This record gives sequence, structure tokens and C-alpha cells, in this order.
Amino acid sequence: MKSCLKFRALALAGLVGLAGAQSPPSAPPSAPAPAAAASQAQPQQPPTVSASARRLYERSKGQLLQIRTLLKTQDSQASVGSGFLVSDDGHVVTNYHVVSQFALEPDSYRLRYATTDGQGGALELLDFDARRDLALLRAVDDGKGGGLKGRGALGFRPQSQPLAKGERIYSMGNPHDVAFAVVEGNYNGLVERSFDPLIYYAGGINPGMSGGPVLDEDGLVVGVNVSTMLFAQQVSFLVPGEFAEGLVKRSLGAKPIRTAAWSRLRDQLTAYQDELVTRFVALPWESANNKRYRLPVPKQDFMRCWGNSTPADTKGLAFERSQCRMDHALFVSGNLQTGWLDMSHEAYDGEKLGTLRFARQYSGSFRNERLGQSDKSRTAPYCKEQFVDRDGLPLRAVVCLRAYRKLDGLHDLSVLVTAVDAPQQGALGRFNARGVSFDNALKLAAHYLEGFAWTNPSKAK
Repeated sequence: MKSCLKFRALALAGLVGLAGAQSPPSAPPSAPAPAAAASQAQPQQPPTVSASARRLYERSKGQLLQIRTLLKTQDSQASVGSGFLVSDDGHVVTNYHVVSQFALEPDSYRLRYATTDGQGGALELLDFDARRDLALLRAVDDGKGGGLKGRGALGFRPQSQPLAKGERIYSMGNPHDVAFAVVEGNYNGLVERSFDPLIYYAGGINPGMSGGPVLDEDGLVVGVNVSTMLFAQQVSFLVPGEFAEGLVKRSLGAKPIRTAAWSRLRDQLTAYQDELVTRFVALPWESANNKRYRLPVPKQDFMRCWGNSTPADTKGLAFERSQCRMDHALFVSGNLQTGWLDMSHEAYDGEKLGTLRFARQYSGSFRNERLGQSDKSRTAPYCKEQFVDRDGLPLRAVVCLRAYRKLDGLHDLSVLVTAVDAPQQGALGRFNARGVSFDNALKLAAHYLEGFAWTNPSKAK
């Protein structure tokens, strides 16, 4: 069984050639208390829930739900999340990733809800917004007076009344399928350098709470639980309530989705990547401050960059490394996320190694790049290699595309670039784009190559 809460590490992708993401180093754990002190310590009392939290939970528990994705032919749970009522007719908001299995494989799964007072019933999917990770559901009327009609609805906080940083807000849901819960935290504004707005919530939300409401002191929805940062405490993220309210207004009267929603998902992802690419290629490249090469470093409007280098007294290969990645990713299914850009570069100086040893390590770095392989979601990469002249700087470039099997017209792009101008110096760069059209892949590849040049052409030549 899978509890639904995406763990989105707001961290840089791994080193060039390594898959996955790494979070920044965390602080070392506190030293354990001395045995004598521990034996004399009084048992800790469980934290008390504030009067505001109790009041809000009692007031809104009738509109709070657990959302379950079950196998079609049995009651085994494939995933669990949370949701909340947004109309008196039984309309429900949750995260898209909570119901993605049903959305993409309706012949294999079904949706059920459970209320805080033990009732349950079937749900149907009306619409979803994959970009914002939201979905709109409706309880199925069983004709016997059941369903969710008449239970009331939670309202949304007006956009004209923004929260102030530090205000108390209250997250609700069913963590780990244990029990319904309310968690107090603080509003800390929007996440900086995020392509789409996300609320930074200082509170401990857990898997299973995805799609649950986050309320202000007046019981109005300010956000929807969506993700948390790995290896961090009290760092969680919410979809702003305005996007959930917009989905409700657009799709309250929509007809249920009965068939696999791949085409609807593709259309949403296609529109998103058009906006992403347009905004990205309009940004000028920053300088890497390398004395030999001008290397493409993105403006950090919606990317974060980290870097490191060898010590000044190193006796081997000297290098400078930079890695940049978007925090934002779009959930497609349990084994596929898309919709982000990342890039890295390494500049090498091998004067202390000599020509042969430098050539061996430099070429090995290029060969070690992994470009993926055929899997259930994407084809094997198709690559083209070419030597490119950038105002006298010779580059070896490899451009690769992997097509998505069920999202026609979308691809993963990888561009590898290495400078081949000197026997003991060089630069290696990589650019990745997930889920872009063919035309936008060409634009991104060209834009990336344009970022390479001499720092000082007269001296370099």
C-alpha cells in the first residue's frame, strides 16, 4: 500500500552522470544525553493541541475525507490520501497524484472515500490539473440517501486577504492511514525561485495527508497539502488555495472521466512545457567566472545552483563544478515525474597531470555520462553527435531524445558538450529537459550551445 504525499527534495540533482537527487548536507545529530541524566528525566508528556486546533477540527471534520485507490476487483488499497468537500453536492478536492492510478488506469482501479464518522462510498473523477497537482472528484449517489450531499463545504480564503508570514495555519488529513489528524504550523510565504507558486508551511505533514486542506484561524482553506522536503524537519509545501478554487469553478459541472486520461494529461503537460521553455530561453546566461571558457550558468529565477572546486594546493586534476536544477517537477505516475530542467558543468585544468593522464581522465568523464535506456515510460535514447564551432571554440556535442510512450509528442532531452581545444584544459557540460516537444528540444539545445564561448578570445586563440 502506498501513502500519498510526494517527497520533493528542494535540492540539486546528483553529480554529472549520477541519477537521482541529493539534499544538501544536514547538520550532525545532537549528542545523546548522559545515561544518568536520561534516567532522572521525567517522562515527556504528549504535546497538547491548542484550543484553536480543536475548534477548527471539530468545525471542519464533517468535510474532511480519506481518499482511497482500490484495486478494481477487491478491497486491497493501492494508495491512500486525503481530501475535503467543496460543495454541498458532494464535490471533493484532492491531489492529482492521489488519484493518478485511477486517472490513467480506470479499468484496474476504483476510488472510495471514508469520512471521519465512518461512512464510505464511491467517487468519480471529474477533472484534474497535473501542473498544480490537483483533482476534482464527486461522490457517487447510491440512490439510498447515502453519498456526501448535505454535509456542507469548506470555503476558500479570498485572495484579497493574504496571510502574513508567521500566521498560524492548520493542516488536516489522515497520515499513514493511522487516523484523522490536525497539525499546527506556520505560514512562511511562497517558496523562493519556484517556477509555480508553492506555500512554505512550517509544520510536520506526512504521507497520507496529500490533498488534505490547510485552514486559517477562520476555517477557510489557504492551501492543499502536497509535499515535504526529505531529510528536513517542519519543511512542507502546499498548493495555494486559489488554484484549487479555480479548478472547482471551471469543472464543477464537468462529466466524469470514464477512460484513461493520457490525452488530457498530455495536453496539460504540452501547454506547461511551452510556457517553461519560452520563459527559460528568454533569460540571458550568467557568467561562470572561468578564466578560459564562458560556460552557461542560468539566472536563478526558478533554478537553484550549487558549486564546488578542488583546493588551491591540489596535486592532481583541478576542477570547478556547478550544478543547477529546478525544484519544480510534475507528477505523472508512480514511476514517472517530468516537467523540469537541470544542468551542470565542470571545468578542468590538468597541467599538473600532464597530457596523457589528463586525456585519460577527461575522456573518461565524457564516457561515464548516462543517458537512460528503454523502460515502460520512455523509449531508448536516440542520439546525434556533431562537432560545433563557437566563434573559434571547438566543441563536441551529443544531443539525445527519449520519446514518451503514452504522452505523444513529448520527449526527454539530454545535451552533452565538451571543449576540445587544448591538451591539458577542458570543460564538460550537460543539459537535461524533461517532457518537452521536439521543437522546444531543438530550441533548448541551440540555446544551451550558445552559452559556450571563449572568456577572452584573443588570449585563448
